[in-house]
Amino acid sequence: MGKEASRKLEWRINVSDGVSERLEPETGAILRAWTWFKRLMLGGFILKICKFLEKAWNLAVDEPKKVIHGLKVGLAISLVSLFYYMRPLYDGVGGNAMWAVMTVVVVFESSVGATLGKCINRAIGTFLAGSLGVGVHWIAFHSGKNLEPIVLGISLFLLASAATFSRFMPTIKARFDYGIMIFILTFSLVSVSGYRVDRLLELAQQRLSTIAIGASICIIISMLFCPMWAGDELHLLICQNLEKLAHSLDECVVEYFRHNKTSTAKDEACSKKMKGYRCALNSKATEELKANFARWEPAHGRFSFRHPWKQYLKIGASIRNCAYCIETLHGCVDSETQAPPHLKRHLNNICMRLSSSSSNVLQELAFALKTMKQSSKINLSVGEMNFAVQELKHALISLPNHNISIKNPSPSTVEASGNCNTEPITSIRASSSFMEILPLATLASLLIENAAKIEVIVNGVNELAVLAEFKPTTDNKKSKSNQSPKKLTSENQDPETVKIPQKV
Repeated sequence: MGKEASRKLEWRINVSDGVSERLEPETGAILRAWTWFKRLMLGGFILKICKFLEKAWNLAVDEPKKVIHGLKVGLAISLVSLFYYMRPLYDGVGGNAMWAVMTVVVVFESSVGATLGKCINRAIGTFLAGSLGVGVHWIAFHSGKNLEPIVLGISLFLLASAATFSRFMPTIKARFDYGIMIFILTFSLVSVSGYRVDRLLELAQQRLSTIAIGASICIIISMLFCPMWAGDELHLLICQNLEKLAHSLDECVVEYFRHNKTSTAKDEACSKKMKGYRCALNSKATEELKANFARWEPAHGRFSFRHPWKQYLKIGASIRNCAYCIETLHGCVDSETQAPPHLKRHLNNICMRLSSSSSNVLQELAFALKTMKQSSKINLSVGEMNFAVQELKHALISLPNHNISIKNPSPSTVEASGNCNTEPITSIRASSSFMEILPLATLASLLIENAAKIEVIVNGVNELAVLAEFKPTTDNKKSKSNQSPKKLTSENQDPETVKIPQKV
């Protein structure tokens, strides 16, 4: 009996152990999976929110104008919403108060010029479409019940087709594209709804008044509270592109003639400056957009109402041509085929002098644009650049003889060695010397071409100074920011090969 009881007890214990071994892993796996899922959802979601808030904060710190624009839009919508919240205002405009809210949302832009342009386009398009719609509705009404829908349909087809086709014209699309779109929308609404609505003239008048209210609020807020002028932004963009071109040109030539090219933190900063020309290459669309908005802006600051904004586009095109040349120079710096050191030393000082004088011209142009004053030193700077171009051309002419005199031995040395058959060797050396000269000659020709493109920029800025009536300069001393010496030598540069160019 005792043995049977012990066996039964042992069997029960084993069964219970087996059950516990089967149940505990299943329960633990489910709990672990649920815990992992909660951590993934909550932790990942919170982490994404934190990253988004961090990016938003950095954007607000870097560009506070965007924060100001958001506050201005919120203020405008809050003001226009009073036409719904206040009964006297709501009774005055009726149920069409929502058109004022829609107008604020659609036309309020970051710059004053963009807001003015959209408001004027919307007002003109709405007025013309409403007037034509009422006129066509009157003609259709007097044509009889049978012909009324036919007249309305034909007029809608013709005007919508013609207006849509006009949007493809570059001159109209640049300034009146939004107005034409509003014209099509308003005329379609008036033509379609006028067939069933009896008080069409009253409806059109209410919508026009609400749109005028919304546009007026946008214009007042954009011009009175921290105005952002598109003309100022375009003016500053052209000045910055000129300065970046000057820094890029200097850094490209310095990098090409530098002997030791080990990378340091300072070299990374110089490389960033050297690639500044890319901003000028990518600014065409921005310049055209800001110039289009600036034409709508009234006189403000140093800019008159009829300021020659188109001239900025011509200057921007000349700057891009110069930037393309500097981009090719940058390719010469990164090229695997380089000229020998002795040839670089031969043209080092002349190329550095030309790049320095060219960058001085660009910086002088940027300074004249910033101050909107005629530069008294631009002619002297251009003269120094042209003189450096002539020096480089003469040096290029003497470059093959200089290389051959170094590579080829003298006749006395050949006679002493007893080698009389020197014609094949001379031809081989001449061809090899040409291949060695070619990279350096490419760089020099690009510098000469770049100087010619800079003269085109000078002519464009001089034309702008005449059209915009720049003030004559009275101070002969240049700004300290424009007189800072170019630090062409560094710890990693060879002082024998890289020298600070002196003015002629």
